[in-house]
Amino acid sequence: MNEVELIRRQLGVERQHAAEVSRACASALAATGVADPERLAAVEAFRQASVDYLVWSLSRFEEREQVFHDLLRSRLPADDPNRRAVETALALPGASREALTKLEAALARTGDTDSTATRWTEFLRFFSGPWSARRDEIDRLFERQAKIPDWRTVSAIDADSIVAERNRYARVKATLPAGVDMQPAASRL
Repeated sequence: MNEVELIRRQLGVERQHAAEVSRACASALAATGVADPERLAAVEAFRQASVDYLVWSLSRFEEREQVFHDLLRSRLPADDPNRRAVETALALPGASREALTKLEAALARTGDTDSTATRWTEFLRFFSGPWSARRDEIDRLFERQAKIPDWRTVSAIDADSIVAERNRYARVKATLPAGVDMQPAASRL
């Protein structure tokens, strides 16, 4: 396996794990109406681990988009069709920053479990819909434009980041409440 394939695989793993964590967290929080203190404590530990993972992951995707955009601005003139295509994709709804805002809204404590579950469902819908569609388009354009050094620069994938991702994901799985599954998405993430 060459370096680019390794980077692509890790990016795919990060997307898949973020999708799994999003779905599992929405599922766990939808079922928090039970007043069992042990269950609530387990869900809270899971929520904390999930939020840590999602903030870390979404922030990394946001940074990658900015680095990719900066790279193209330095490389291509403003009227270049490839640069315009990337700028159009970056202007699509579904930015990681917007996902982080929706995540923050989902975390707002109102005391109303129905409202919390609804906000998490909205976050999940956004993540699975506009965020994923935008990521697919940006990834497609990046693959067309990228040179080997670009993969390294834009992805910021190295041994330390792989270990950090694995540790965060393992923490999420270790705190998974009973009855909540983390299943891979059926589609490519």
